Amino acid sequence: MERRRSFPDVLAGGVFVLIGGAFVVGALSYELGTPLRMGPGYFPLLCGVILAALGLLIVGKGLVAGEVVSFGAVPWRAVGVIVVAVVFFGYTVRRLGFVPTSAVTALLVTLASRQVRIGTALAVAVGLTVLSTLIFVVGLQLRIPLWGPWLSF
Repeated sequence: MERRRSFPDVLAGGVFVLIGGAFVVGALSYELGTPLRMGPGYFPLLCGVILAALGLLIVGKGLVAGEVVSFGAVPWRAVGVIVVAVVFFGYTVRRLGFVPTSAVTALLVTLASRQVRIGTALAVAVGLTVLSTLIFVVGLQLRIPLWGPWLSF
């Protein structure tokens, strides 16, 4: 395989460096504290530095050891369904509630693939809904209604 510079790696790494740098700049406006007594800016600063460092590594890899990779056709149906599912979740989670919105979103995202059967998609949707409800509503105690006002009978 022919080796040359990889523009996608350089571009992606550059985006990581920019986002990490933005987090670092934003975190510096908060009190940092010490590693034992972390202030509100400590964690965003740490995440920004790590993200920027990973971005620099990706840029370096793209400049030194990039590979020519040929991609197949873009699965536009799957891209469209996933975007619609995420927008649906954002607009309806407070109105329908967490449980039905999560179930519909998981079902849509699972059905984005042409290879998934409806039974498998339903099982994945139920499993993800139960798991995400346990994690976010029960475990993290997010104040999201399980059933929204649109479903009030």
